[in-house]
Amino acid sequence: MLKLSGESLAGGQGHGIDTTRLNEYAAQIKEVVESGVEVAIVIGGGNIFRGLQGASRGFDRVKGDQMGMLATVINSLALSSALEAVGQKAQVFTAINMFPIGEHYSKWRAIGAMEQGAVAIISGGTGNPFFTTDTGSALRGIEVEADVMLKGTRVDGIYTADPEKDPTATKFSEITYDEVYTRGLKVMDLTATALCKENHLPIIVFDMDHPGNLKKVLDGEPIGTLVY
Repeated sequence: MLKLSGESLAGGQGHGIDTTRLNEYAAQIKEVVESGVEVAIVIGGGNIFRGLQGASRGFDRVKGDQMGMLATVINSLALSSALEAVGQKAQVFTAINMFPIGEHYSKWRAIGAMEQGAVAIISGGTGNPFFTTDTGSALRGIEVEADVMLKGTRVDGIYTADPEKDPTATKFSEITYDEVYTRGLKVMDLTATALCKENHLPIIVFDMDHPGNLKKVLDGEPIGTLVY
């Protein structure tokens, strides 16, 4: 299970979808599928709309979260298009029925798509308000029986503090789920981390924005941080 943030798709422009970044991601994903890895993906929608921020501006929280779900569908369609353009099959699934935009998600159909060599892109979060796409990716990762959750970010792992703000921050090579709680580290939201812990789904946080890193992580190179 690969979790990508919506913000990462914005690239340097800060919002919307940066096609250069999108195509770099597609190339990395195709590379690992060709090596024999089955890949499911959940993408956030923060580059387009974030429900919690919308609520702070006066939107009804449920409607705001539903708008955020739609943002993840837009990103998922963009990634599926980029993958197909480089010759990699992809299937978009949606947490709520949105045919013909995507197929209504079920565990069995997503696994079937991956077994046939397609990337299963699972959009719409959990289909419910008040749950983040981090929680959605944890839930879907557990459902499709993933071996690992790969959280692709713009930093190369988990640090004692935000390395972009604190130059003295040090990186963890590995850390337990409980340490993430007690240290208050913002790896994923607490619900997502608890789901991964309860279901023994390890998390690897790594820098997805450096081309080739996805393959390196899957080859076992220690370039990120393992949460176990």
